[in-house]
Amino acid sequence: MFIEIRFHGRGGQGAVTSAEILAKAAVLEGRYAQAFPSFGAERTGAPVKSFCRISDRPITIRSQIYRPDYAIVFDSSLAALPEVREGLKENSVIILNSEKPDFDNGLKNKAFAFDATRSAMKILGRNIVSTAMLGVLAKATCLVGLDSLLKVLDEKFEGKIAELNKQLVREAYENTKI
Repeated sequence: MFIEIRFHGRGGQGAVTSAEILAKAAVLEGRYAQAFPSFGAERTGAPVKSFCRISDRPITIRSQIYRPDYAIVFDSSLAALPEVREGLKENSVIILNSEKPDFDNGLKNKAFAFDATRSAMKILGRNIVSTAMLGVLAKATCLVGLDSLLKVLDEKFEGKIAELNKQLVREAYENTKI
């Protein structure tokens, strides 16, 4: 059995990078993981999906994720798209980048909202919400620990970029209400 996470974002927001960071953090914790993207027109602002699977056993499946346990939505304007809701299970969890703490997800799913854009603009000066959304995911789900995410960020980025992204993860983690 594995846990499946589907990320929905726009080109340039870091959805592909988030899946990779999450997979590496899970591997650091002794689990198996895979991460992969799916996108059409490769341009900034175009809708992008990426996927991550985490398991305690080797993962042999290689298909996209059609019935996610978690749906992470990097841009609230994407939340209304049918493909975001497609395949959600009754117990799937939705994590949305939104300034509204309580949003109507139109389903009975448990949902968390965090204004990752505000935090990213404040800390990074750009609307790259990938690491903020991972901080929310870590706090809301305990899929991976904060320390594992921070360690992967040190491996993925260098110098000031690593430090700013670690600050962003911590802020999102600490300010996520569960």
